[in-house]
Parts: sequence; C-alpha cells; structure tokens
Amino acid sequence: MTNSESETRTVIVEREIRHPPEKLWRALTQPHLIEEWLMKNDFDPVVGHRFNLRGEWGGVLDCEVLTVEPHRTLSYSWNFSHEDPAYDLKSVVTFTLTPSSTGTHLRMEQAGFRPTQRQAYGGAKAGWQQFLANLEKVVAELN
Repeated sequence: MTNSESETRTVIVEREIRHPPEKLWRALTQPHLIEEWLMKNDFDPVVGHRFNLRGEWGGVLDCEVLTVEPHRTLSYSWNFSHEDPAYDLKSVVTFTLTPSSTGTHLRMEQAGFRPTQRQAYGGAKAGWQQFLANLEKVVAELN
C-alpha cells in the first residue's frame, strides 16, 4: 500500500450558532432531537454505548460513543457496511463546541474517508451542510 492509498480525508464544517453550548448540547445528545435534525437513532451519551442511525434512504449506520465531554466535545464512530469498497465506510464524527461572543462556535469533523471514496466524501460534505442547517433550526426552537 502506498502512502496516498493509506491516507484518509476529513470533512470539516464550522458554524457560529447564536445559542449557548448547553442548548446545542441538548440537540446533539437527546435522541428525539437528534431524530429531528439527523436520523432516527437509539443514542445515549455514554462512552462505549453502541447505537444505530437509520437514514430515510434505508441505510443503517453502526456507531459507538467514543467521547463525551458535556457542552464541549462529542464523538462517535460512524460506520456503514457495504459490499462496494467505495461505500464501505469506517469513520469518526466529532462535534466540538466552543463558547463565542455570539453563542457557540460549532466544529463538526468526519474523519476516515479513503481516497477511493470520492462519492461518499462528496456526499458527506453536502450532507453535513444540510444536517447542520437542520440542527440550527432545532436548537432555535428549544426553550
């Protein structure tokens, strides 16, 4: 395997959200809220908890909570098993929340795309833009 074949790519999306980290954290960790902006799930914010995200497209992502630092950092594996190596994805999604003068700076990072996964990488770049736009709407509606 050459170096370029073993390298992975990362999708990074950053946003300023006009709400405090505590409010954003709720939308990132409560299953009924996650369903509103991301997918159906059986999430529990406990390190080691295994859960599924079920997409409207019929796919199921196998996930495991890796990091929980309330109001600061959340990460979990985001794996999709597929016969076609271009879609057989093993990745990690990390949300980092940093208080800012206007609310919260949110950084979402999905790492682990192999060079042969151009379509999956492109889909994630577009998909996360939409997911995070939905997340902002959900957070804005919270009390």
